[in-house]
Amino acid sequence: MDYEAFFGAEIAGLHREGRYRVFTDLERHAGRFPHATHHHGGGTRPVTVWCSNDYLGMGQHPSVLEAMHEALDRCGAGAGGTRNISGTNHYHVLLERELADLHRKEAALLFTSGYVSNWAALGTLASRLPNCAVFSDSENHASMIEGIRFSRAERHIFRHNDPEDLDRKLALVDPARPKLVAFESVYSMDGDIAPIGEICDVAEKHGALTYLDEVHAVGLYGQRGGGISERDGVAHRLDVIEGTLGKAFAVHGGYITASEKLCDFVRSFASGFIFTTSLPPAVAAGAAASIRHLKSSEAERARHQERVAKVRAALDAADIPTMPNDSHIVPVMVCDPVLCKGISDTLLDEFGIYVQPINYPTVARGTERLRITPSPLHTDEDIGRLVDALTTIWGRIGLRQKAAE
Repeated sequence: MDYEAFFGAEIAGLHREGRYRVFTDLERHAGRFPHATHHHGGGTRPVTVWCSNDYLGMGQHPSVLEAMHEALDRCGAGAGGTRNISGTNHYHVLLERELADLHRKEAALLFTSGYVSNWAALGTLASRLPNCAVFSDSENHASMIEGIRFSRAERHIFRHNDPEDLDRKLALVDPARPKLVAFESVYSMDGDIAPIGEICDVAEKHGALTYLDEVHAVGLYGQRGGGISERDGVAHRLDVIEGTLGKAFAVHGGYITASEKLCDFVRSFASGFIFTTSLPPAVAAGAAASIRHLKSSEAERARHQERVAKVRAALDAADIPTMPNDSHIVPVMVCDPVLCKGISDTLLDEFGIYVQPINYPTVARGTERLRITPSPLHTDEDIGRLVDALTTIWGRIGLRQKAAE
């Protein structure tokens, strides 16, 4: 087989479909977010970032940076091993305590990323619970899907955010069997929010464990940043709450929180935890500082929600089509992969605005979009430039006329 020809042909197919992914070479500058430097073609230019998952700008917060500098000076660069073999630093222990307290759970367990925490925890629970049946929301993240697939457990897909369909499917399984219901709070691409309480009602009725991914909600919702489950007063009803340290908390890593026995079970059996080097101590220290700050400060969350509302109102006034939802994620709908990539390129090249195009397989074909994530640090001027640029591009490529037809 001509391997290189095969690789080249597959990549060429992505180019033809308009969904070849290009890395944008950015240099973030502490104290200037959401403004950054774009390195391109041997030169540089300033850009405003509108698609970062550093939702609250905590990646440059003084308390986070100070904690990371202190830990780096105290402990050095890396953890030095897996958690089982010399790699459990005291900063890891402190961070797990902060996370357990955040979600009012008995314990927490750190992983190297949010993807790994879902893959390892779901894969371990579903594979080792005897004859387990897993019930997964149809829009769950790839990390959840892969974890469930890895487990080889019996899998049932229920309609997105549909407790009644979940109820019907759970009723078809022997009541005595172990069951696990896996879903998210805020879905990252459409920005819609799960009816957590109703799903818990159904799961409890059928004796199922509940596993909630709060990756796009922790830090952003709830009185202390515990996510949608805290905001809605249902965190205590969930068996596992999973989250990330790399989005609103703005550092790196993933975690689960649950009972002490469940966390110990995953710690003891999950290959994705056992056989990987643990997070650098400075990363753990920075994450803990970010969590502590957002537990006590609501200023960032309040400003964030105000900025999101302002962006939505400005886009609506300019007749730029967005997908409505109740979260902080603002999808601008283009619904064509080539156009979506072209608009993203034009925003960057002509207007110094960076918004990554979102194409298949991240979203379904025909729902391509620009995923805009306002932060508390975007100014009125930033918002004005974004809307003016989109209005100019929309008129130039005739999307208004197309929509009218």
